[in-house]
Amino acid sequence: MGNTPDLLRGRPLGHPVHPVLVQLPIGCWLSAAVLDFVPGTQHATTTLTAVGLAGVAPAAVAGWADWADLPPEQARVGLAHAVSNVAAVACYTASLAARLRGRSARGRLWALSGMAAVAVSGALGGHVAYRQAVGAHPAA
Repeated sequence: MGNTPDLLRGRPLGHPVHPVLVQLPIGCWLSAAVLDFVPGTQHATTTLTAVGLAGVAPAAVAGWADWADLPPEQARVGLAHAVSNVAAVACYTASLAARLRGRSARGRLWALSGMAAVAVSGALGGHVAYRQAVGAHPAA
């Protein structure tokens, strides 16, 4: 098979693995945002927020592996994408801390801020992938 950097870059699959891995945190956080409007779902939203945070590390590692291969123009946008992700993770960490302390309203506000950062990050990531045409890495 390939070595670890090749796996992180998705070479055996023929496409980057980072977009696949971001589905866990984004899906959890989006689901938590929906449930934040449903009474009696505080435990579920706390769990989804935590699971989303747990899914960040693999997605970030794969993203950094992709970023390392980018030419300078795309790397600048990729860095802005990463900074937006750091902001999102900080907001969701604050959200989780607030939720665990029973401050669900504060947790929802932090999560809303985190979702805004995720939206910015997604737009930047989409720009790199589609507008700047960064796609699959050639097979080794």
